[in-house]
Amino acid sequence: MTLSKLVIKNATRHKLRSLLTMTGIAIAITAFSLIRTVISAWYIGVEMSSESRLVTRSSISIIFPLPLSYKEKIAKVPGVTHVSYGTWFGGFYKEEKNFFSCFSVDPTYLDIYPEILLSLEQKKVFQTERNSCVLGQKIAKRFGWKIGDTVRITGNIFPGNWDFVIRGIYKGAKKSTDETMFFFRWDYLDERMKSISPRRAGHVGWFLLKIKNPDDAGVISRTIDSYFNNSLAETITETEKAFQLGFLAMIETIVQALKIVSGIIIGVILIVLSNTMAMTARERIPEYATLKTLGFGVKDLIFLITGESILISLSGGILGILITFPAANAFGKALENILAVFEISPNTILLSILIALLVGISAAIIPVLRTIRLSIAQSLRKVG
Repeated sequence: MTLSKLVIKNATRHKLRSLLTMTGIAIAITAFSLIRTVISAWYIGVEMSSESRLVTRSSISIIFPLPLSYKEKIAKVPGVTHVSYGTWFGGFYKEEKNFFSCFSVDPTYLDIYPEILLSLEQKKVFQTERNSCVLGQKIAKRFGWKIGDTVRITGNIFPGNWDFVIRGIYKGAKKSTDETMFFFRWDYLDERMKSISPRRAGHVGWFLLKIKNPDDAGVISRTIDSYFNNSLAETITETEKAFQLGFLAMIETIVQALKIVSGIIIGVILIVLSNTMAMTARERIPEYATLKTLGFGVKDLIFLITGESILISLSGGILGILITFPAANAFGKALENILAVFEISPNTILLSILIALLVGISAAIIPVLRTIRLSIAQSLRKVG
């Protein structure tokens, strides 16, 4: 019998114990993978950011608007090829639980996002019809909307009921593209604000810039901000990635908590497997002593103990990964109104396998040290 076969025999000697250990590891790996996927979903906007896009917003906070008149000055800055603007609208459909990302934007806003695929005909209608809107195919599927439908959105930042005609349904160029966004024209919002709240009219949430050379981002940002120094609405211009991270800063505590929980889960896996391997090694001390008398060396014993630990850990890890996919589908559907993209990434799978491997090795360290330190005489005196 080879050492590899002996490892397998040892791992299956106490079938119930091994099965319970693998099940515990599988559950922990599934929980770890889901948490890492949630974290990745929060950062999807950051990962999809483009180096050729900048955002100009209020230097105080994004909740403070900027005058639309800033657009002309920004457009004259060398290196800027396109300037658009948008405002976070907020809102929900029928019930507050039916909320989604809703923006009022300049008609040319979508031209800066090549990852948002919309037909030329639909884009043209959106740019000419004031009460039109464009939305992602996921949100259209969620509510059963189709082109030509009139939908009523209830605003919470901009109160009241707002009616829009769906003139475009976009899809993402990649799987990671957010297909849950809702866009309508800023001038439709501004027209109504003139009668409801004149002070809020003529202002936007941010300006979106497309630049010719990403290497000039720093110079362009400083130039734009210098134009509005000491004004009533000073600006800060940053990369789209930094802008997205600013949004995430609002939920940074939650993200950090999830990271801590994922670390605790790894610790739990290690404790569970370490306990199993400690019990196993203690029971087999006389057996290992017998193997020593038959000529088995230290390397052979290390292989037997570590191999068994890795086999149990990897088996549980692979089982956990297999469970993760259906669990992620169910989890993603339950959170589709919060997380736009919820998919298990290859990096998460590789990380889970690596963790299972490292846990298997770590759990074997103490049993290995204990076994090789005991002399044959001491080992043979131990019973159970």
